Amino acid sequence: MSPSPVLRPLAAVLALALLPAAAQAERIALTAARYVDVDSGSLRNQAVIVIDGERIVDVRSDGQVPADARRIDLGDVTLLPGLIDCHVHIDWQSGDYYVEAFRRSAIDNAVRAHVYAQRTLDAGFTTVRNVGSAEFIDVALRNAIDRGEVRGPRIVASGLALGATGSHMDSGTGFSPYIRTEGFSGIADGVDAIREKIRFDVKFGADVIKFAASAGVLTEEESVGDPQYSQDEMNAVVDEAHRWHRKVAAHAHGTEAIKMAIKAGVDSIEHGSFLDDEAIALMKKHGTWLVADIYNDDYILAEFGRLKYPQSIIEKERKVGRTQRESFQRAAKAGVKIAYGTDAGVYPHGDNARQFAKMVEWGQTPMQALQAATVRAAELLGRGDRVGSLKAGLYADVIAVPGNPLDTIANMEKVTFVMKGGKVEKTAAP
Repeated sequence: MSPSPVLRPLAAVLALALLPAAAQAERIALTAARYVDVDSGSLRNQAVIVIDGERIVDVRSDGQVPADARRIDLGDVTLLPGLIDCHVHIDWQSGDYYVEAFRRSAIDNAVRAHVYAQRTLDAGFTTVRNVGSAEFIDVALRNAIDRGEVRGPRIVASGLALGATGSHMDSGTGFSPYIRTEGFSGIADGVDAIREKIRFDVKFGADVIKFAASAGVLTEEESVGDPQYSQDEMNAVVDEAHRWHRKVAAHAHGTEAIKMAIKAGVDSIEHGSFLDDEAIALMKKHGTWLVADIYNDDYILAEFGRLKYPQSIIEKERKVGRTQRESFQRAAKAGVKIAYGTDAGVYPHGDNARQFAKMVEWGQTPMQALQAATVRAAELLGRGDRVGSLKAGLYADVIAVPGNPLDTIANMEKVTFVMKGGKVEKTAAP
């Protein structure tokens, strides 16, 4: 008995997913009601995405399937490029504050990391930039995914995040001086030590360099935004990283630290909570990207009391949350370059798409938000020749969501189909 007309598209996709990798190398054509052309910023009907092996070879909007391609019809859905999250912590997820601090180690994080990677991929994020990882877990996970040993997104890995003694990156901040932790450290003070630490990161596989230009929220230093490196130190971070052809992501909440980091030449400002007009003008002048995590304030204020985080940390979040969203709104209106980044790990991995609705609420159009998580994010990462669009020559990273996300942006949280590099990773349950 043949499948019903409703289940035929799903049956075809499931059959493809169960094929060995070699068999999937045949040319196929994904068809659907529509697709988002993120390059032109338009929605196109009668989508046809032709795939040969791991690459896209043709994209059409006429419903015509080439004679040499096997059709996989996904029905009344919208196809998009695989999504990109430029700010995740793939090897960690918030839990009970004291359990995470004192009863679990980097080994526990490593054991769980592949689970978080799988949840991220199933949410439609086929590429992520991991910004800060203990013990080079993100590098090891990246390599395991690339070898096909575990499922997950492509990872742009930072390795150890850099910071000054007592900074946001110093895990001992706020604890007794007699508490010791073992393992690799990203703490570096002074220009020479910073250069050495970056070389250490690069030596062991870092794709990008992350450092703390300012204080932060989820650590116990008093300030939320004061600079934590001098201008000379920030200049050294960028100079050394760029010497090794690595881009630089600067954790920066405070206004002064943001400006210092931009003047140093960083590629992106992470968080960007306290932007003023001068900072926005500097970002536009230097072409600096903003990666602002404007969803997780909701999660922190709702859940971190239950997770036993110190009240001082929660109070810092109260000072930052709305101001960060207002800064995002002003930056979007001014035309600052914006790439999608969520700080996933602060809230559960797999919920990365919840930020789309916040980006639309705080100043972007639905198309701009989708572009921030695709073609714009790929540009920030320097990977626009591989990911971020549905066009010939790029990896066949394709996702599907129900309906039209330009009408209902929350549909981005309901990914029904994921293909990464021509391989089906997820299909909707029958």
